[in-house]
Amino acid sequence: MLPDIKFLLLLFLRRLHYFVVIALAVAAFGVTIAYTLPAGYTARATLLVESPQIPDDLAGTTVRAGTNEVLQIIAQRIQTRANLLDIAREFNVYAGRPDMSADEIVADMRGRIGIDLPRRRDAASFVYVSFSAQSGQLAAQVANEVVTRILNENRRLRTSVAGQTLEFFKQEVARLDEDLAEQGGRILAFKQANQGALPDSLDFRRARQASLQERVLQMERELAGLRDRRARLTDLYERTGEVSFDEEKLTPEEQRLQDLRNELASALVLYSPQNPRVRALQGQIEVAERIVQEQRAKRTGVSEAMSAYEIQLADLDAQMEFIVVEKTQLEKELEALEASIDKTPENAIVLSTLERDYENLRVQYQQATTDLAAARTGDQIEAQSRGQRITVVEQATPPRVPTSPPRKKIAAAGVAGGIALGGAFIFLLELLNRSVRRPVDLSNRLGIAPFVSVPYIRTHRERVVRRSIIIGAIVVVTLGIPTVLYLVDQYYLPLDLLIERAMDKTGLGALIEQLRNAF
Repeated sequence: MLPDIKFLLLLFLRRLHYFVVIALAVAAFGVTIAYTLPAGYTARATLLVESPQIPDDLAGTTVRAGTNEVLQIIAQRIQTRANLLDIAREFNVYAGRPDMSADEIVADMRGRIGIDLPRRRDAASFVYVSFSAQSGQLAAQVANEVVTRILNENRRLRTSVAGQTLEFFKQEVARLDEDLAEQGGRILAFKQANQGALPDSLDFRRARQASLQERVLQMERELAGLRDRRARLTDLYERTGEVSFDEEKLTPEEQRLQDLRNELASALVLYSPQNPRVRALQGQIEVAERIVQEQRAKRTGVSEAMSAYEIQLADLDAQMEFIVVEKTQLEKELEALEASIDKTPENAIVLSTLERDYENLRVQYQQATTDLAAARTGDQIEAQSRGQRITVVEQATPPRVPTSPPRKKIAAAGVAGGIALGGAFIFLLELLNRSVRRPVDLSNRLGIAPFVSVPYIRTHRERVVRRSIIIGAIVVVTLGIPTVLYLVDQYYLPLDLLIERAMDKTGLGALIEQLRNAF
């Protein structure tokens, strides 16, 4: 085992110049990149998402979006193309790079701006806003501008949502109010068109119908009695030739007038003067009074030669005529009542539908009015910034020490990479080399045992040339690579832009961005 280690060490020393050249080349490249890249400054501001100052059980805001949802919306709106170009133009972020296109500016600005949103719901909602620039003053100015825009966007978003909600319920209340008025007008027009056939007066009309039917039957009995009296009077006169006549006795019309007046007095005890029954009795009394007055006028003007038979017969005919006229009127009223009663169920269904629609509109109107009051309260809460709001805990200040690039880490990575690449090159070189370099190799390949092995001996000139080449390569690598990188950075294109373009063309930039978003 020990001879093998010694042999490997000798091989490494023999190839040491390759290792040194490669290690120095990579290390020189890494160190040059580390200390050539421009310094970057990152300024960071801290924001706090405060809970509503007024509890939701007392008066809630109409903005129901969650904290993370609102912050994500604001972050996306802040990083729109127009906003990023406006910020870059306002602060001259790319004053030294006038050849950059708008797409490149937008992509670079999105990479410079950092908005770290809270990830835990049970913890305080802190938002960290950062911006990276070539100077600390510029980084702080842009970071504070982003903070200002976040605050303004949050205020505008919440007031806009609350205002839109308020305007919606205003329109809804106005619409429902118009619908209620229209529906009320339909109900009123229907009631006026069917005033005598509405369900609320059905009981009265049925009672009136029963009363009129009873009155008609009574009139039929009275008419039958008068006809019987007239027949008996006629029969008596035909048999005897005379009838008795009592001047002091009331005529049937006078007796009926007296009965109607008594009935009216009784009705006024139970009903008001505007009651239909009272008005009907008053109309009957007026008709009876006219008939009595006419009879009395005729009675005073009749000749003394007029017989008692003729007087009584005329009275009976007048009474029967009056009863027939009144009975005809009552029968017409009964027909109208029957028609209205038959039409009432249909009207009841239509009216019930209209009133049900009106009640539904009224319930919707009350709910919309309640929602409108809540929307007004929510709008006032957002207008006075009493709801959930974002406040600045710490403004961004210009950093004194550059935050990027990590020069020591890049330089260390370059040195480590150079050592690794140098060792890997020697390993691959010896792995692919199949030449005989030890007596053991002769024995293993040819199966013979050599007496002695003589190595290749270089001449003095060969040793000088070989050392000159190695030293020259080391000098070129050590001084040439940094010099070339410096000249490229100063006179062609800054190394950071050169590296960025190379990564974009090779696709490494997109891969790194995906890995960053994933972790």
